[in-house]
Amino acid sequence: MPATDTPLPPQVAERLAARLTERGIRRKPRIYADTYDSMSIDFGDVIRLKDRYYLITGFATEGRFGIDEQLKYWVKKAIDIVTGERYIIKCVFYETFEITVGSFTVPCFRNPDKESKVLALVRGHTHFMQGYGIEDEAGNLLRILDIIWGKRLDTYIFSLGATHRDYYDNHLPGVLRRFLDSLKAIAFLHSHGLKHGDIRRDHIFVEHGTGIFKWIDFDYDFYMPERPYALDLFGLANILLFIVGRGTFRHADVRLDPTMGEPVLTSLTDDDLSLLFQDRIVNLIKLFPYIHPELNNILMHFSYGTNVFYDTVEELYQDLKKFMDSVSF
Repeated sequence: MPATDTPLPPQVAERLAARLTERGIRRKPRIYADTYDSMSIDFGDVIRLKDRYYLITGFATEGRFGIDEQLKYWVKKAIDIVTGERYIIKCVFYETFEITVGSFTVPCFRNPDKESKVLALVRGHTHFMQGYGIEDEAGNLLRILDIIWGKRLDTYIFSLGATHRDYYDNHLPGVLRRFLDSLKAIAFLHSHGLKHGDIRRDHIFVEHGTGIFKWIDFDYDFYMPERPYALDLFGLANILLFIVGRGTFRHADVRLDPTMGEPVLTSLTDDDLSLLFQDRIVNLIKLFPYIHPELNNILMHFSYGTNVFYDTVEELYQDLKKFMDSVSF
């Protein structure tokens, strides 16, 4: 829909002029009360939501593990024109795709309504990003999100320790204790019939100052009635694997690592690989023999060779907590 011609309230117009000058924006901003065509809402435009006005100052980006950061044009960086507070505004954006999980083909899709429900449920919860859903005048469901000042979990992990042994001895225990809180947070969602939907290591942010792990991005959903929380559970397994290994390891990584090489490579079997991602090595004790066997056993619940599976996040949480409470490493 086109921008509206409705004039701004005097206080908003005055503050907008100052904001535009601060940012060197010379063109006249377009005012949008209907965000259906969110891709046309650009830097320097304004979104009106009820009695609040937001100046668009940029777009969020997302990188997928080695892929260059890509702009997400439906996710806007914005400031409240009157208060100057900074937010992320997620406009409605639909996409669907399928993934294969074992013998199942799982439909996945973006679901702004689900994300709004999650935001309402976790309001005030320390381990989730904060925000709320709100409809524009045309009924499009936007989400207004508080900014988390911190860094992605993977970036944070890579900054810890000079070597894996240094990381394992001096940093991993503290990381695992905080990850327990992340597991408990997802179990909380599941207990209320909601999923995260896109659990990946870059969807935990480590807050500056506090070090608290916070989940972000809840708009993905998936349809898997046989095991409705399975993708969340396997996403958590992948994060735990990354945390313990300080990286994700495949055969090529082992071959190229001078501390491993052919002796380790030839010891690996199919049973040492991930059940769902069969290029990933789960049996990390073969790569790092000092990893505690009980911790490695937790990882092996997600291996191709396992006979015992976790059915719930709570089971994974309890096993990891029991290990952390009983073992000093």
